Amino acid sequence: MNITKVFFSRQFLWEIVRILTVGITSLLFYLEVIPLPVLLAAMAFGLFSLVKTAGQDLIKERKIGTEIFITIAVIISVLGKEYLAGAVVLMIILIAEYIASASGERARASIKELIGSVPKTAVVKKGDKEETVQIDDLKIGDIVLVRAGEKIPVDGKVTGGAGSVNQAPITGESVPQEKVVGSDAFAGTIVELGALDIEMTKAGKDTVFSRIITLVEEAENEQAPIEKLTDKVASWLIPVVFLFVGAVYFFTRDVKLVIALLIFTSPAELGLATPLVTIAAIARAAREGILVKGGKFLEELAKVTTIVFDKTGTLTAGTPAVNRVEIIDKSFNENNLVQLAAAADRRSSHPLAKSILSYADKLKLTYVEPENFEVIKGRGVSAKVEGKQVLLGNKSYMEESKVPMSATSENLTDTAIYLSVDNKLAGIFYISDAIREGAKEMIEGLRKSGVKNIVMLTGDNPETAKHVSEQVGITDFRANLLPEDKIKIVKELQSKGEKVAMVGDGINDAPALVQANIGIAMGAMGTEAAMEAADIVLMQDKLEKIGRARAISKRAFRTIKENIIVGVGIVHVIGITLVLMRILGPVQAAAIHLLPDTLVFINSIKLLRVKIQD
Repeated sequence: MNITKVFFSRQFLWEIVRILTVGITSLLFYLEVIPLPVLLAAMAFGLFSLVKTAGQDLIKERKIGTEIFITIAVIISVLGKEYLAGAVVLMIILIAEYIASASGERARASIKELIGSVPKTAVVKKGDKEETVQIDDLKIGDIVLVRAGEKIPVDGKVTGGAGSVNQAPITGESVPQEKVVGSDAFAGTIVELGALDIEMTKAGKDTVFSRIITLVEEAENEQAPIEKLTDKVASWLIPVVFLFVGAVYFFTRDVKLVIALLIFTSPAELGLATPLVTIAAIARAAREGILVKGGKFLEELAKVTTIVFDKTGTLTAGTPAVNRVEIIDKSFNENNLVQLAAAADRRSSHPLAKSILSYADKLKLTYVEPENFEVIKGRGVSAKVEGKQVLLGNKSYMEESKVPMSATSENLTDTAIYLSVDNKLAGIFYISDAIREGAKEMIEGLRKSGVKNIVMLTGDNPETAKHVSEQVGITDFRANLLPEDKIKIVKELQSKGEKVAMVGDGINDAPALVQANIGIAMGAMGTEAAMEAADIVLMQDKLEKIGRARAISKRAFRTIKENIIVGVGIVHVIGITLVLMRILGPVQAAAIHLLPDTLVFINSIKLLRVKIQD
């Protein structure tokens, strides 16, 4: 969204009117065109919104904010007969308040901008006819037609057509995803090429898109610990400030000095320093397919000292894959063995069979239809392939089929699938849960970012755990664990003073995700359990997103510190010093008061665009 559109939108119309009214009447009074009562009326009009906000803060939240400071400063200026100074101060403060309000809206607008919106209507196929209906009138099972250039209005399964879909609003992926029959489709994503028939499975508030919007909107209200601290500091600071200003007036009897001090001792920017950063960082993360449920989780992630990974479905893909093919009969090469195994498994639905078929596709091999195909439950398959009798299965199947096994090797970390051709062992396929791409690089990156301890947890045997941990570069692993054991380990680490982040699939690991200081759900697109249990949800099965989430959190935390130290501390200390030295008066103080507001806004909003290194 264009910044100009935000700053000059309708919702800020009255704020602009107040600024112009006070500014123009101040100028006319200075030129002696209008009398004092007109100036006082304009000041009352300008001051009304500040008094109203100050009253609400004081009564409802028992909070003393900058509005009370400015109200007192303007009242003192009138009582002290410094009318023009009070009017100019009021105008400049109204401008500062306007910048602060519009800044927050700009950050929120970025969330709406990156998420966009779902269409209000959909084209439904009913037999040979197409009918445009309201989204609210759709029913589960309706077939929705979406053409190139249109947004998908519902969650569902592709039942017809093919197309290229931009899923950036959901996953943050920059590359469009190809959709064919059987593919999942998500509301809010855009069909860039082709056309799709989608059978609706979810609509309205149940879609992934709607849940993302809800999570992001709720995240704005979750205060970070540092935000609560700044609120607390402001509440303690205010009585001290009033005592200080009162003492200055007692010794100097200088009204202008008191007005200027009240402007510089206002805690306005202290309250602005954190929320703006939180909103901008949450928007930035959402743009990259990372859902952060609140500012407190951003801060916690930046402080994490230990990250615990579940193995299956997190460091590994959670699906079996062929690691290696051992050739036993030297009359075959690897491609021959893969073609025979793929042909025998062609009609099987077993996950291990799918891994062999995927391996054949990876090698770009073709394979024929099998004859006399038969599944032997718990053992394997039997088929005739190009005149050869092929058996494919576990060791027990080979022994029962009287296939000689003397030349086999053992691998404790993989599942061995044996291939027999005409009752002679031809080869062995070693299959295991594949390591996710980029796992080792991700672990190295986390260590460089300051994570001291990285632990892998798994229910697998120690041999498999050791094999996976060595491949990804983790030295600390625990094996043979039940779900409750994972919680115990997280608690044990926390008892040693560690800030623990748990990374899991969000279903089996839900209890441990909740126990950890930060729960991170991997690849949770569409998984309600993950969205509920985790504090941070990664919408893709990409490990590098963990590093990105931490990088954004660390940058956000750094930005908050910059806002407080530079935007608030330095400017205010210098300002107070110059006022006490009588170098700055009320008008100059009010003008300079714009500086920290502007600095905080610019520094916070840059999180939406600036390059963030992992």
